[in-house]
Amino acid sequence: MARRGSQCRLKALATYIDVSKRNIPRPRNGGSWSESEYWAAVRSALRHKFRYWKPMQQKKLEARRKSQSDNKRLKWEYQCADCKGWYAGKEVQIDHIVECGSLKCADDLAGFLERLTPEDPDAFQVLCKPCHHKRTQAYRARLRASEK
Repeated sequence: MARRGSQCRLKALATYIDVSKRNIPRPRNGGSWSESEYWAAVRSALRHKFRYWKPMQQKKLEARRKSQSDNKRLKWEYQCADCKGWYAGKEVQIDHIVECGSLKCADDLAGFLERLTPEDPDAFQVLCKPCHHKRTQAYRARLRASEK
């Protein structure tokens, strides 16, 4: 019985793969990933691994104060470097002042890692999620404009 279930899952997976395939070359991961999917996975893994980079965490500590809110469960709050508002830890993100940039090929790897992991805490800032989103969108708009 277990074998039949496995065959059903494989058949469903094969159907999913066939539907999602387009005329894009897929040279990576046994023919299932395109180059952009591969480099997106590498970029994501690097960002995930370095999310507790000490200079980054030091900058977050500098933006921290004891909570002034009525919520007894909230111990700390953090000041956004842009709007100067105070937010709970889950409402802020650490931003690289110099963007990490693209990682689309092996040639980009060294520069991306250098920009991802600066040793100076002043290379980072704490932003609330809306301010970080605005900054990211502005950066992407600049990239699109420079590509044209």
